[in-house]
Amino acid sequence: MPLNDISERLAAATRAAGRPEDAVALIAVSKVQPEERVLGVLEQGHRLFGENRVQEAQDRWSPLLPRYPDVALHLIGPLQTNKARAAVEMAAAIHSLDRPKLATALARLAQERGQSPDLFVQVNTGAEPQKAGVLPEDTDAFIGDCRGMDLPVVGLMCIPPAEEDPAPHFAMLAEIAARNGLDGLSMGMSGDFETAVAHGATHVRVGSAIFGARDHG
Repeated sequence: MPLNDISERLAAATRAAGRPEDAVALIAVSKVQPEERVLGVLEQGHRLFGENRVQEAQDRWSPLLPRYPDVALHLIGPLQTNKARAAVEMAAAIHSLDRPKLATALARLAQERGQSPDLFVQVNTGAEPQKAGVLPEDTDAFIGDCRGMDLPVVGLMCIPPAEEDPAPHFAMLAEIAARNGLDGLSMGMSGDFETAVAHGATHVRVGSAIFGARDHG
């Protein structure tokens, strides 16, 4: 099964990097996947899933969570401020904190609820104009601002430019995290997660390699 194959590759990459066997969490990215594929992965015992959109996550998981109450959902896609409340009510972690307005909304909700999901700041390591994320040179200050709001920033996330070697981007993210005292590194997807593990990833986001090609139709 693909999940077993990916788990074995992840374990091998972790060993090769000289890291503890439980150092890297595998997020099964279930966005746009049909329910039968998601159920197949659930039935194999996997419990950490990633979704891009709040509405899709609600539609998919509201009927499933009562059956699988130990599932942890991580939101990995762009988060609109008006969806922040639904996001914090559903997610164990949000990987796309990328702008002051969203930070302010999440801080208000954290104060109101007395708790917050773990937060990863998304860094636009390639400075791509079409991509979300804080620019590398602005990240230190943004992390400081988030901490000033008592937000639980646990790490950083990046999506390297598709046409570039991801390794320098992973190294950059690790360097920014280290100088800010952050342990979490959400980086690496189906095509490059082994490289990400070698650079210190703590969370890898794997979709198509587990579930098969996504059906956008």
